[in-house]
Amino acid sequence: MQIKAIRGTKDILPQDSRLWRSIEEKAKNLSEVYGYRQIRTPILEEARLFVRSIGKSSDIVRKEMYAFLDRKKRLLCLRPEATASVVRAYLEHGFDKTISLAKFYYLGPMFRAERPQAGRLRQFYHIGVEAIGSASPYLDAEVISLAVRMLEGIGLQGFALHLNSIGCQKDRQKYKTNLKAALKNKLKSLCADCRARYKVNPLRVFDCKNPHCKEIINSLPKVAASLCRECQDHFSKVKLALESLNIDYAFSPHLVRGLDYYTKTCFEITHPQLGAQNAVGAGGRYDDLVSDLGGPQKPAVGFSLGVERVIAALGPQKTEAIPPKLYMAAIGEEAKRTAFKVLDSLRAKGIAATAGYQDSSLKAQMRQADKLGARYVTILGSEELTKKTIILRDMQNKTQEEIPINKLFEELK
Repeated sequence: MQIKAIRGTKDILPQDSRLWRSIEEKAKNLSEVYGYRQIRTPILEEARLFVRSIGKSSDIVRKEMYAFLDRKKRLLCLRPEATASVVRAYLEHGFDKTISLAKFYYLGPMFRAERPQAGRLRQFYHIGVEAIGSASPYLDAEVISLAVRMLEGIGLQGFALHLNSIGCQKDRQKYKTNLKAALKNKLKSLCADCRARYKVNPLRVFDCKNPHCKEIINSLPKVAASLCRECQDHFSKVKLALESLNIDYAFSPHLVRGLDYYTKTCFEITHPQLGAQNAVGAGGRYDDLVSDLGGPQKPAVGFSLGVERVIAALGPQKTEAIPPKLYMAAIGEEAKRTAFKVLDSLRAKGIAATAGYQDSSLKAQMRQADKLGARYVTILGSEELTKKTIILRDMQNKTQEEIPINKLFEELK
């Protein structure tokens, strides 16, 4: 029986990888323009890192985390998101003691045991940033502007930025109390998951995708009414800063990020082409996460973009592999040995070149070169070896010339 990819995972094929590389390079370049430096954290982490950061009542921890015991009976997991991993690395390597404002960007695979569907995979890729060490509302605006500029740079149009504030921990506690009171008489109308969320953390009801629950959610009190003066002022400055950059946003009073570590500013970027799973990215401030993981009190803010969702929102893209500049055809064993050495010397000098490595006729090798889209073909046989020459054929102009082998690089250059 043929072995296939695990359900919920996806091969990124050569015809698609050029688009992936383009998105990644644009994201890297822009992140560095904004002063962020790349960090690469392990895929494997201790499971308790995410239990402490995301929250044990979250759907990610309760249902979706790939957790397992290793040979030493340690509970490990495949990382479901990167923020907690970045904060763990920030503390482990002493950035909290050496840098007042640490700015990181990352890209790589994340893992969640979700039911595979459009917009949701079990292995998916995130591009994101984390800025740790400042409570400034201008840093919130910088992070949001970077997310927006990144999507614009990638070429995505028609997305919408949704913005809210969920306040500090005291505000959230006050809001949870109000939320429980508002939901108490509606419990029978909620789905089973939402009834469970009500008992552990009522904020989780905002994660529900059930249409009936959504109707009830839209009638619930808004978190803005529970914000303290400091959080109101912070949110006002974030909005003014975005407006000064001409970044459009929609105030979404029921936007509540489901992870436990979020505080104050939260945002989501959606695209209408994606249907129910319409978020291409999201983020916000998490001022207590560093201290929750055993470090000092260090405010922070960040975001992540889902690469697969960005690509889906972009729609069909014409992506073509970059053809080799040169295809080297050789006839006979001695010619193949010489061609192999010449091929290596050209590559060492930066010439994109390839060969067929098959016992094919010259005609078959020419067909292969044409199929690959090579601009030039070199032909080497016994006659050329005797004269220490090589035939260089221009596949575009359909012309060819015989030149000394040692002049090939100069001719191509």
